Amino acid sequence: WQSSPRPASRSRPPENQEAYLGPRSGGPDWTPITPKTGSLFHAYSHRDLAPWSDIRPGDAPIGEIWFQRRLPAATSPELLLKLIFTTQPLSIQVHPDDAFARSIGLKNGKTEAWYILEAAPGARVAAGLKRPTAAPLLRESIENGTIVDLVEWRGVSRGDVVFVPAGSIHAIGAGLVIAEIQQRGDTTFRLHDFGRERSLDIDRGLAVAIGEPAAPRIEARRLTSIRTLFLSCPQFVLESVDLGPRESVALRGTRETWVLVLDGDGRFGELDARIGGAVFVQSEIVDVTAGARGLRALVAYPGPDPVRDLFTGPTRPRSERAPPPEIAARAPSRTIARPLSQAGKGQP
Repeated sequence: WQSSPRPASRSRPPENQEAYLGPRSGGPDWTPITPKTGSLFHAYSHRDLAPWSDIRPGDAPIGEIWFQRRLPAATSPELLLKLIFTTQPLSIQVHPDDAFARSIGLKNGKTEAWYILEAAPGARVAAGLKRPTAAPLLRESIENGTIVDLVEWRGVSRGDVVFVPAGSIHAIGAGLVIAEIQQRGDTTFRLHDFGRERSLDIDRGLAVAIGEPAAPRIEARRLTSIRTLFLSCPQFVLESVDLGPRESVALRGTRETWVLVLDGDGRFGELDARIGGAVFVQSEIVDVTAGARGLRALVAYPGPDPVRDLFTGPTRPRSERAPPPEIAARAPSRTIARPLSQAGKGQP
């Protein structure tokens, strides 16, 4: 299992101009970030990213932070966890489902969900359309720009969850910090770009778009005294865990499991995590102990159903715990931060 520390600064790029972010604690085996080229636009954050990250945006504002497994030899996970920061609305867009993605040579499509971490007054997102719309009328709305009024905008606040299945036309508005869990893939068909004059992908967008209103909001429900389920679908399950001060449990990562700390802090095995820190667990059992203020975290793993015994009592008394050799030998993973570029959130 791996913990994702929060990078503090940008190190000097090597001669091949690949830019690295984060501490070089793992030596030469951490993953490079290759800068993208293209026209810049200011849809992303210029502000301090605290408390979600210690990164300080410089000349290239940071709009996304990706949590990745650091070691190149590590198996590629099914899911991707990222943080998104916006100061202007991102593009209206749509993602393909698995079948369409494979028809164009990709491994899978993209279903995603958003957990609202912060929302400025009046912040909103769009998901689905206001009314059923046939493809010819949808094309017309894209071409004349009225799709901005056709999508269903809704106000959001901290703690809201928005489900965005493949095919759902959607957009993220300004003034938001969002935790996004998604299928690993970033194929995006842009339908409207709010005057930024980048290319659209109307034909493929219409081929995958569902011209319907979004499904009704999913109501959260309690699974146990410490677990709350937000949603479950074939692609992933999203829930939260809430531990009291110094409370201990065992996290049983039978599937790949992502944990993002929302509040408080805690210890995962021999590693500490605080707000904005992420932990990845797979095929292992990890003892988790909340700090003095407790611990609240998002938890995501592949679907379709919630894992019944995801959290159980601690495996041993804390004074006797020691990580298995396989766990102890693994270095922390690294946070990848993508600078502002045309490759922003799914090329928004």
